[in-house]
Amino acid sequence: MNTPSGPTTWPRTEAEALAVQDALRARVDETDHSPEPGAPGSLLAGLDVAYDDDRNVVAAAAVALEAQSLRVVARATALGRVAFPYVPGLLAFREIPALLDALSALQGQLGRDPDLLVCDGYGRAHPRRFGLASHLGVLTGVPSVGVAKNPFVFTHGEVGPLRGDSAALVDSSRGTDGADGADGVDGDGADEVGRALRTREGVKPVFVSAGHRVSLERACAHTLSLTPRYRLPETTRHADALCRQTLREAYGGRRP
Repeated sequence: MNTPSGPTTWPRTEAEALAVQDALRARVDETDHSPEPGAPGSLLAGLDVAYDDDRNVVAAAAVALEAQSLRVVARATALGRVAFPYVPGLLAFREIPALLDALSALQGQLGRDPDLLVCDGYGRAHPRRFGLASHLGVLTGVPSVGVAKNPFVFTHGEVGPLRGDSAALVDSSRGTDGADGADGVDGDGADEVGRALRTREGVKPVFVSAGHRVSLERACAHTLSLTPRYRLPETTRHADALCRQTLREAYGGRRP
């Protein structure tokens, strides 16, 4: 199988990518336009990627689940050349071209946009307040949330032991590195960028942040609706398995 080519028009340098982030961040809508969590008939799309570092290839997966039953109704994948070097805080530029291809294919199967994008990553919980979930949300116009496995560069207080317990995920620097930390400031003067949220009793929390057209409260509610049995959302679990399977099937473990 041939290694896919990358996009022909895409930021090539860190300065170009930062300029794109600055321009798109101004378009983030923090009001809520997402469906009710678990609403019958609404479709939630999980998005994730896997890398083949030897070939400089990324496999993207988009999986649509019916919100009430959490039944998978459509799947789509895309392979793409990694389009940007590794720079902390700019990882979205490595993944978005393939993710958009997978999402476009998923939309073709569904005949419409999903009602919510659930990304394995960050939204507002990002040094420049514009992580993958925010970036994809702004580009597509679809409400989006980020649910991450670790808190990135942020901190949080003690999270209670029960499912649904949470603590503010904060940036005590209040938005250095060019980010706007003036809003969402807690009583201690720290910028609340998300929540550490316990989805299973006795299991470490996940880290939820709003992406675009979703409030933080609703983002947490969606996350709890998507985690009836496991720590991670069902959307993420299905997308993670699919993108890894895509790499295995594409190259079968062969060296380049």
